[in-house]
Amino acid sequence: MDNKIASLSIIVNDYSAVEKVNLLLHDYRDYILGRLGIPVKNRGISVIDIVLDAPQEILNALSGKLGMINGVKSKVLFN
Repeated sequence: MDNKIASLSIIVNDYSAVEKVNLLLHDYRDYILGRLGIPVKNRGISVIDIVLDAPQEILNALSGKLGMINGVKSKVLFN
């Protein structure tokens, strides 16, 4: 499998989902190159951007699992 460099953007609308998101990201930690989290307190959301080096199947699986968490939206962009 060929790895791709990707940017995964996550918006967490429900604070109770943060723990699930962090546990899932921990499971994929071997593929994560960097992470930036920005709490937007006045809107009650958190924005997380992850840079990954992973096979496309892994990127799709992670994004799909994140999207199945209530209160979480995610999109992945890769080359």
